[in-house]
Amino acid sequence: MNFPSKLIENAVNEISRLPGIGKKTALRLVLHLLKQKENTTIELADSLIALRTKVRYCQVCHNVAEGEICDICKSHRRDKSIICVVEDLPDVMAIENTGQFQGLYHILGGVISPIQGVGPDDLKIESLIKRVFESQSSGEAVQEVILALPATMEGDTTAFFITRRLKETGIKVSTIARGIPVGGELEYTDEVTLGRSILTRVNYSLD
Repeated sequence: MNFPSKLIENAVNEISRLPGIGKKTALRLVLHLLKQKENTTIELADSLIALRTKVRYCQVCHNVAEGEICDICKSHRRDKSIICVVEDLPDVMAIENTGQFQGLYHILGGVISPIQGVGPDDLKIESLIKRVFESQSSGEAVQEVILALPATMEGDTTAFFITRRLKETGIKVSTIARGIPVGGELEYTDEVTLGRSILTRVNYSLD
């Protein structure tokens, strides 16, 4: 790809490093920015710089925060007896958008994957265990840990490891339901998902 300017080439190369953006898409974005007012590009650049220099991670749950503790952990409206364990930040955002969960979170930063060289020590598992143990000596003891991890071999391995570590605490450990999505047809559902749906069936209620 030939560029009319080294400045444009440099900008395209940097933007194309982002996931899902190729050189052609990056070029369109660069040319679009060139057509905008100068302040538009400056504001974009400033927001990205602030993102990298000012955003911090919660010392409790490892969520994105602007201070030492995130807004969810600080909120008095959240149920501190329930912790939902997730793989990463997008999972928190997805669950929050449902409006159905009012507990706290714990972000692991990934899942156990020996193939990719990711072990338990590379994740925020120990801080979760410590968090649960410390809560038992306070007035806001954790009573349930919900494992909202991917329905993959890596996710199941991580869930098994965490469950084993939490066994001695005696608290309830649960996982999110896995099964047929709303609007899904049985004939198009894979056998593993269909099998899980049957094993984890629930009572049918007319209420």
